[in-house]
Amino acid sequence: MLPITKLEAVARRYRELEHLLCSPEVLADHAKLQKLNKERTELEPVVAQFARLNDIERRITEDREVLGDPELGELARAELPELEAERDTIAHELELLLLPKDPADAKNTIVEIRSGEGGEEAALFAADLFRMIGRYAETKRWKVEILSVSEASAGGYKEVIALVTGQDVYSHLRYEGGVHRVQRVPATEAQGRIHTSTATVAVLPEADDVDVKIEDKDLDISIAASGGPGGQGVNTTNSAVQIRHIPTGLIVKCQDERSQLKNKAKALKVLKSRLLDIERQRQDDALSAERRTMVGSAERSQKIRTYNYPQNRVTDHRIGLTLHKLDRIMDGDLDELLAALRTHRQAELLKQGGAEARPVVAE
Repeated sequence: MLPITKLEAVARRYRELEHLLCSPEVLADHAKLQKLNKERTELEPVVAQFARLNDIERRITEDREVLGDPELGELARAELPELEAERDTIAHELELLLLPKDPADAKNTIVEIRSGEGGEEAALFAADLFRMIGRYAETKRWKVEILSVSEASAGGYKEVIALVTGQDVYSHLRYEGGVHRVQRVPATEAQGRIHTSTATVAVLPEADDVDVKIEDKDLDISIAASGGPGGQGVNTTNSAVQIRHIPTGLIVKCQDERSQLKNKAKALKVLKSRLLDIERQRQDDALSAERRTMVGSAERSQKIRTYNYPQNRVTDHRIGLTLHKLDRIMDGDLDELLAALRTHRQAELLKQGGAEARPVVAE
């Protein structure tokens, strides 16, 4: 049932904001103007749908009042089912709009992909997953910046860490976190046998300075010569940076840039996001068992998806969805899959009566 009182409060606040945005005091304060305008924009879809709902309810009432009229009754009877169906659709859309939003949804995202079980094939699969996410990012016009990479000797990645920036990145990619399993015939398999390999994906909302505070005394920073491909200039320059966060024991290393300062900045970015993720997981653990089973929880130990190449099939085990278009999904066509996961998460939230969104808490 819709919380009409809450909707009326939203509508009142929207009218108040329209008035404030026209006042000389707000117009003279750019920061305040920007803040209030953002709030108004966020409330606008709710207010528009609430207005539509009220209009539909008015027309339904009018039709019911003339059901006994010899001239208008037949028209009213024909129109009522259509109006009632539209009312139910709008009411459901309003329920979704009123769900609490995770403050992290609008954030940029750090994606960490690591090869798991399966040796060389797992490294190749990790590279395929990175390409899949990269192609999806292209369709959304997001930017992908590699922060750290460790290549496997036979190709693929032992580990690749990237920052994805754009609009509402985390709200889309949050569902990719977990263990991904692939079933296919490796290129090195002479007898055509299907092998099973895995790769893990961690999806972390990028931490802002206001989200996580790190004291210099809590950092152990060491410098070394960069290794790996890149020629003599890279290998002989003391630019690789390793940072250990003493309180948690977390270690982050970055060596992709020739500049020591750039590597340090990238390493700190990853460290802050990992610390923020630890805090988010701590908050998850404090919630009810029912909430922790929701799609989107931070438990990455579970196998979330299987990619079966011989059958061109992808199965997401969290929602029991199977799609026979693996080739298109690996090329970045993730919209149908992610939309189903998002719908499932919304349904779980509705079951819980709109459980409170998890706040982003500073470390």
